Amino acid sequence: MMKNKFILCGLIGWCLEIFWTGLISLQRRQMKLEGHSSIWMFPIYGMAAFLAPISRLLRKQCVWVRGAVYTGAIFLTEFITGSFLKRRGMCPWDYSRARFNIHGVIRLDYAPVWFLTGLLYERILYRKP
Repeated sequence: MMKNKFILCGLIGWCLEIFWTGLISLQRRQMKLEGHSSIWMFPIYGMAAFLAPISRLLRKQCVWVRGAVYTGAIFLTEFITGSFLKRRGMCPWDYSRARFNIHGVIRLDYAPVWFLTGLLYERILYRKP
């Protein structure tokens, strides 16, 4: 079951990233709307499957608490995996030019995106078959 959730979360994450980077290309007036990702991102997004047990613990909390916890978990995962990959010259993202970055691997201004993404994963991980 966890393997299936891992694969599902990895695939959803890839799709969301490609959509997001496509939107950014629109902002840059690149009308091909090319989105992109990296193979490394699949296991990173797949780790969202581990939000399922956290979600069970938080199920009675309000949306703001749940979203904040998911945001923190995503930032922690992004920091650990980004730092690991960056030390090896393999990190597919570089936020070092962004205003609110931490070591070039986290963008604090992405907190609302991760808040909503965490809540989306919560719904996906708990949908009834």
